[in-house]
Amino acid sequence: MRVHDSVAIIVYNTTRQKLIFVKQFRPAVYYAEVENEDCEGDIDVKKYPPSIGLTIELCAGIVDKDQSLVETARDEVFEECGYSVPLSMFQKVTSYRSGVGVAGSLQTLYYVEVTDSMKVSDGGGNAHEGEYIEVIEMDLQQAYSLIYDETAPRPPSLLVALMWFFQNKVSGKLFQKL
Repeated sequence: MRVHDSVAIIVYNTTRQKLIFVKQFRPAVYYAEVENEDCEGDIDVKKYPPSIGLTIELCAGIVDKDQSLVETARDEVFEECGYSVPLSMFQKVTSYRSGVGVAGSLQTLYYVEVTDSMKVSDGGGNAHEGEYIEVIEMDLQQAYSLIYDETAPRPPSLLVALMWFFQNKVSGKLFQKL
């Protein structure tokens, strides 16, 4: 199996003090929610609506071998979230293995602060690549609650990113209020 390394980006809008995430349909998550006996043949979408396959994720993308990691991160923030951000504003957080039970690909996590003035499009992904992404914004309280909300469909990389953000970017007094 060929694996693809990726980048993921914590996007924080300082103008509105909101974290920017993406919501998208993931077939594997959808099928995991469908009961085994209902997986044979056509799936009843009234019983299992497509919305059960939606996940809340960081802005992320597969690494383009013709670009640096940070260039890929910049392009993903533009394509998925609609912000035009200079490369110099990206801060590397860490790299880690994802999908270790299946793929073991390397994901590099970045942090970037954006402002409303950097917003140049609605984002939403690259339709030519089959991406249909909803951009969602959360205030800090909502985002913090997401860490421990086991009903929210979110990958481990989002949890790592949120924990890093709250430990490293949120001031002590504000953090205590959460």
